[in-house]
Amino acid sequence: MRRSISSNTAEAFIRPLQSDPEIACLFLNKPQTKNAISRRMLQELQECLYTAKFDKGIRTLIVRSTSANAFCSGADLAERRSMSPMDVNKFLADLRTTLGQLEALPMPTIAAIDGPALGGGLELGFACDLRVVGYDVTKIGLPETRLGIIPGAGGTQRAVRLLGLAKAKDLIFTARMLTASEALKWGVADYVSTAPSSGFDRALELARDVAKGAPLALRAAKQAISRAVDLPLESGLDFERASYEVLLGTKDRIEALEAFKEKRVPVFKGE
Repeated sequence: MRRSISSNTAEAFIRPLQSDPEIACLFLNKPQTKNAISRRMLQELQECLYTAKFDKGIRTLIVRSTSANAFCSGADLAERRSMSPMDVNKFLADLRTTLGQLEALPMPTIAAIDGPALGGGLELGFACDLRVVGYDVTKIGLPETRLGIIPGAGGTQRAVRLLGLAKAKDLIFTARMLTASEALKWGVADYVSTAPSSGFDRALELARDVAKGAPLALRAAKQAISRAVDLPLESGLDFERASYEVLLGTKDRIEALEAFKEKRVPVFKGE
């Protein structure tokens, strides 16, 4: 499905899907630059993420472009040329904070990559829980070393955690560009759409599958899994057990048991 979404003047905005109100989309809306990240976009992203963090009605969040054949082309280099060193330092600090906020959202997040994901754009994808790429995407990578810098918004750190040390070094040292199928083989992408479907089409299928889970359980699972890389095994197991225990008395847990007994689909309310 290849079409533009909105004439909204914001460079980033959030909106629930009419067909699936429990799924929200965080839109990147700067089509003239394939959603290059400007200071304005960064500020609006932070506002959207703050809204999403406290919206208990969102079970899954999809990050996508309003325009076809796009995702995020990285930092806005035209704007960057006019920045002072202090401006650049503030921009990088704000970008780091914003991607940290995205990564820390309580609900599962999916990047729907339907066009170039370069530099900060791929780092944005890395901050999501899962990445779905359109079958015809040909430019996914971290080109910074060819520009005299290194990934500066978590790329060196999240790539290692996602891909392993050797693949992260290869991706960054060579500044190689991956196609959709290559991204899947490398582990950069979790899914690739099948022609003629877009990355968003496949991401929506995935989001619907995720949203079938109990909201409180999804959030607890994300938190426990995310802590795994930071904790020793025994501490992680303790955290998992504590997260499990708080779910036992929830209405959704009771509903799941009743639905199983009655051989029907459970109706979860996030309570």
